[in-house]
Amino acid sequence: MNDNFNDHFMDQPDEVQEQVHQETPQEREEREIEESIIERRHNPTRMTIMAVIVFLACVLVTWTWMHYFRPYAHSVEKGWVMNVTNEGTVFKTLECKMLTQDYIMDSVKVQWKGDTVLVDGANFACSLKNDSLVHKAVRFKGSGQRVIVEYDEYKGSLPWRGNTTRVATSIELDSAYLGH
Repeated sequence: MNDNFNDHFMDQPDEVQEQVHQETPQEREEREIEESIIERRHNPTRMTIMAVIVFLACVLVTWTWMHYFRPYAHSVEKGWVMNVTNEGTVFKTLECKMLTQDYIMDSVKVQWKGDTVLVDGANFACSLKNDSLVHKAVRFKGSGQRVIVEYDEYKGSLPWRGNTTRVATSIELDSAYLGH
């Protein structure tokens, strides 16, 4: 190899090699801001807190959906329609109250006076979902005809859905019962 090449690192004076760039106050401030932004963006404590908040929000949304918007039971009740009312102050909802067959058959809750049965009130209440159910319930009210009410039961009630956790989906005449 030829030793006559120029070595740029060795040929420069010592003072140029040791010269360090002095940063201005403005450059220092910009560097500190940039470093703090990077620290905040990747801060593990902040990331953990954000993950916990997101997890709790997901749990809250799931609980709300399961409690108020997803029925947990679909049931059937047989009985006699006693009353249909329009209730509510802000949200007007239609409520149906019934005497169920099981309630009447329970002799503890029923008082007998001669040949007639005295019942102190309805024991089943549900909210009516639409106008066609309201018309059917009004038609069967006080007629002595036993009806079959299918309903969805929720774990919680919402003001615009009704006062009860039960929401009727259909009301039909019980053809097995002929009124006696």
